[in-house]
Amino acid sequence: MNVFTPQAPALGFKGQTSWLKGLAPDIAGSLITAAADIALVLDNDGTIRDVALASDDLRREGFEDWVGKRFCDVVTVESRPKVQDLLDSAGHSATVHFREINHPSAGGPDAPVRYSAVRISSEGPVIALGRDLRHYASLQQRLVESQQAMEREYARLRMAETRYRMLFNLASEPVVILEAASLKIVEANPAALRLLELDPGRLASLSILAGFGRDGGEALQAMLRGARLSGAAEGVDVALASSGRRFTASASGFRQDGGSYLLLRFTPIGGAVAADDGAARRLAAMVDKFPDGFVVIGQDLSILQANRAFLDMAQLASKQQAVGESLERWLGRPGIDLPLLMVTLTEHGVVRNFTTVIRGAFGGTEEVEVSAVPAITGDTPAFGFVMRSQGARSAMESQRGRALPRSVEHLAELVGRVSLKELVRETTDVIEKLCIEAALELSKDNRASAAQMLGLSRQSFYAKLRRYGLGDLDEAEPSEIN
Repeated sequence: MNVFTPQAPALGFKGQTSWLKGLAPDIAGSLITAAADIALVLDNDGTIRDVALASDDLRREGFEDWVGKRFCDVVTVESRPKVQDLLDSAGHSATVHFREINHPSAGGPDAPVRYSAVRISSEGPVIALGRDLRHYASLQQRLVESQQAMEREYARLRMAETRYRMLFNLASEPVVILEAASLKIVEANPAALRLLELDPGRLASLSILAGFGRDGGEALQAMLRGARLSGAAEGVDVALASSGRRFTASASGFRQDGGSYLLLRFTPIGGAVAADDGAARRLAAMVDKFPDGFVVIGQDLSILQANRAFLDMAQLASKQQAVGESLERWLGRPGIDLPLLMVTLTEHGVVRNFTTVIRGAFGGTEEVEVSAVPAITGDTPAFGFVMRSQGARSAMESQRGRALPRSVEHLAELVGRVSLKELVRETTDVIEKLCIEAALELSKDNRASAAQMLGLSRQSFYAKLRRYGLGDLDEAEPSEIN
């Protein structure tokens, strides 16, 4: 190998002629091999005359077999223009140009390599130095998947917070959230602000004990101390110092973000505080128009109240068709889902995001996500259920969610009429198509990323897209790694 003296890049050695003078060919070869994962010696026709590899992994994948082949023949179809551009720019500019080129791999997805090229002399061979980018591509894919997972989790938390805010603000019962250590008010719903005569502008610096008399304040403080230690406390009677209004106060503790808090509830005693009929009517109207299904049931599981959204889910024309009937008639699997929900409510006091189905009166079914709580007040136990339709999620996964059940039913009909070999082949095609569709959805139609997820080469992936008629293959393909 001759000592090469390419044109100096913009940030190259200023005195390279003197420093590299007399450099032996074997030393030059060692430097090239150490500086790159793949080093190729190319003649003027772009034919590979020699290959140097920095790792055994590349040797096992057959990269050493490139000698004698043209450089453009060992890359993917979409990378061939990049190869020609790389060879044309070698030695013609003071700036080294880099190109990301993909090599097909028999054992998995395409191997991305970042190449630069220099020409030894005006008529001499070209040295192409490549850096294996598969590790970076894997990290990039993991980053994309993590970002998508974070976005889905953020959307779920945002919807949960919206539902919490709506229920918290619409609740007719005064509810106050306190810091467990200082007993300062963190948050209070509109009913608490009105009935307890609290100033919204001073909540952050106000102690819950400030509005009660001495005896009531001491009893309330003792009850809150017990709730902080045991997690819950029985109600105590307290009276406001300003108006003498009497309430039964009860509390339960919870932790959030490493801090301890108390949920304090007040129930008016003996009708001393009359309910605002106008506010009650507005609350009932808003709940009736709530986009999620809402149902109140009694201890015998019979429906006491239902809003329009639930009636639509259950395919009922009026509330009279629902009131008095068991919720189990429409919710979940008979004898399984609703008893399980009631056991969870009894043991934990809340149910969150329980996935089940609503069975309509005319045979339709709809997947829903159920959250439920027991009634806080009242002599007769009651339970509130919020049912959120999963229609949006089902629409996003329409291909993945509907194709397989239909295919399974179809296969069941074919049993006994066609051979097992044909059944297995059709099942394999169904699963393969579903996996490709799922990969395209997760990668947002980036076919290079989808092929990597499935462990397929680009050529194999495109062949399967054509086979199943997925995507528009006439469109320009997105680059794999930019």
